[in-house]
Amino acid sequence: MAKPVRDFLVLKREFIVCCVWVLSFILSPASISMAADGKAPVSTILKELLGTTVPLTILPEEEPLHARTALQKFYVNRGYSPAWSDHSGQTPLSELVSFIWRIDEHGLSPDDYHLSALESANAGDDPVAVELLATDAFLTMAAHLVGGRLNPVTIETDWTAMRRERDLVKHLEDAVSSRTIAASLSDLEPNAPGYGVLKHALAMYRKSSRDGGWSPIPEDAALKPGHEGPGVVKLRERLRATGLLDVSASVSDRFDAELQAAVAMFQRRVGLEADGVVGPKTLRELNKSPAERVDQIRANLERWRWLPEDLGDRHIRVNIADFRLEARRNGRIERVHDVIVGQPYRMTPVFSGEISYVVLNPWWDVPDSIARLDKLPEFRKDPKAVTRLGIEVLDRSEKVIDPKNIDWGRYTTWNFPFRLRQRPGPHNALGMVKIMFPNRHNVYLHDTPSRDLFARTERAFSSGCVRVSDAIGLAEWVLDETPGWTRSEIDHTISEKREKRINLRKNIPVYILYFTAVSEPDGSLRLINDIYGRDARLVAALNGSTSTAKR
Repeated sequence: MAKPVRDFLVLKREFIVCCVWVLSFILSPASISMAADGKAPVSTILKELLGTTVPLTILPEEEPLHARTALQKFYVNRGYSPAWSDHSGQTPLSELVSFIWRIDEHGLSPDDYHLSALESANAGDDPVAVELLATDAFLTMAAHLVGGRLNPVTIETDWTAMRRERDLVKHLEDAVSSRTIAASLSDLEPNAPGYGVLKHALAMYRKSSRDGGWSPIPEDAALKPGHEGPGVVKLRERLRATGLLDVSASVSDRFDAELQAAVAMFQRRVGLEADGVVGPKTLRELNKSPAERVDQIRANLERWRWLPEDLGDRHIRVNIADFRLEARRNGRIERVHDVIVGQPYRMTPVFSGEISYVVLNPWWDVPDSIARLDKLPEFRKDPKAVTRLGIEVLDRSEKVIDPKNIDWGRYTTWNFPFRLRQRPGPHNALGMVKIMFPNRHNVYLHDTPSRDLFARTERAFSSGCVRVSDAIGLAEWVLDETPGWTRSEIDHTISEKREKRINLRKNIPVYILYFTAVSEPDGSLRLINDIYGRDARLVAALNGSTSTAKR
């Protein structure tokens, strides 16, 4: 530090206390640090610094306070007395620093929580800087563990689920008074088995990355049944590493039936078509490095932190990336259904809602975009399809028009004047049932006449809604607390071929989610193909500055 500044900082304590607020604007951060190191009580300096809304320059520019409002409330509540040391010299600071070092277990970066500056301030005996940095680090980590480092709407613009909330100031007060810093922070992470599985996998893949990972399989390798070569040997090594080939399995360079079965199992695990042939998509998944898997897991840990603490005793979860629906009650999965989701250019949105009614034998009001982009080209090729599919055509006055009198060739996507709706029946696009949770996307769960598509592993075929296998069975589950609606009554109503709306006695929460890393009941982890390419954007945001992360 320059000598003039050092000389200035030895002025009398009274002058420093009176002027520290002014000095915070005109002196360098190092100078103010020295002022705080004078004989003025730490509580006095904290009161002077925090009693204003002006920026704090006592800290380096690269160490802004992220939780200033909560920090001020914390110190006001305790009369500005220090939290991280006392007259006996005892301090919970080392426990906090140790937890910051371990925050990467959650896929978060220690650098986001003042680690270096905090260690420097502590080593330099700067109690004021220690107070500000430590308190801000605790409150910021706590907020990130409770509700995510990022505001979900900055990544998933349709997100509507309420995030978990805690009184973090009170939480810090209790942690400091009970000297349970690490335990108090750990208590804030999502209390879900899936979160713990991801943390364990993150540590495993990080170790694998440090150890050098695995050799990629050559892109020009011939990898299908009957082929031979060194690429087949590498494929065997890779599948052994995943546990899909036993260590005692053949080491042959020939692609045999045993290897094909292991490849098919890998494909099912990651959500690809299970044909047992290593095509471009399968090779890309096989060759993903441990570092790439680390990022994938980090993205999904963040998604867990976005979820509410209580999803509801009875609720439905749809994982778009996994093409899977789970109906849950009291912590147990009661039903599992395969689903078909939106195509990559018509993505199913990520959001939440509440199921309030079910419609049996539904009419389908064809969305305008589908009418123009899908149905119009179909009718231009085959005008008889209108009648065959049971579609009614309405003009702008809502009058039903005879399709035989329409020259479909006259119309384009720009001048299409009709509204389309489809009668209940075997060709209806919604099948026999739709399960409604009103939302601005007009997305819902429904049956489908194209049930053969559920035989596919990759099922991104819809225009955004979620088609459900055995949708009538799901409707039975949804209605089982609504009096009078047994399976036999549902089947009888469907047989009458008239539309019937049934209001639920109690709404059921539904969450349309996007997870590319999911845990299984046995504690294993599946890393799924990112069908919409959403992980990269989330990882990039996680790697950005904490000060720019929108809360």
